[in-house]
Parts: sequence; C-alpha cells; structure tokens
Amino acid sequence: MLVLTRKQNQGILIGSDISLTVISIDGDKVRLGIEAPPSMRVIRGELTAEIGQENKIAAQSAFVQLKAGKAALESRQEAGAAASEQPSE
Repeated sequence: MLVLTRKQNQGILIGSDISLTVISIDGDKVRLGIEAPPSMRVIRGELTAEIGQENKIAAQSAFVQLKAGKAALESRQEAGAAASEQPSE
C-alpha cells in the first residue's frame, strides 16, 4: 500500500484519468473529491461488504420464497381444478 501525506487542496493522480483531491479536513474527517470517467464505478469501501452481504441474503431468501410461492400456487391450481370437476347441483 502506498501511503501519501496531502494537505487541503492537494491531490494525487491515478493513471491518466483519475484524480483525488483533498477538499477539506475537519478533525478526524477528510473530504475527498474524486474525478473519474463516468464508466468507472466509484463506491465507498465499507459499502462493498454491506452490498455483498445484502446480495447473499436476498439470493437465499428469494429462492426460498419463490419455492414456497410455487408450491402454494400449485396447491391453489389443484384445488381449483378439483372444484371445477365436481358436478354442480
């Protein structure tokens, strides 16, 4: 890992098309400005773990819900078919 010290309004370049600039420093918080091509995804690091976890949960629960929903739908269809086969009075 490269560690650099920068002051307010100073920045760094990553490659030829990404620029990071220190916008302000307030206590233990640093505001950064990021200039990158629109095609490049820029996201806070802590969100990647949260998004990954949420995707795992969604994938697991969606499968269970779809499976349960399919069984309930088939049960309703069978009940409806049986009811329509009975003679009416």
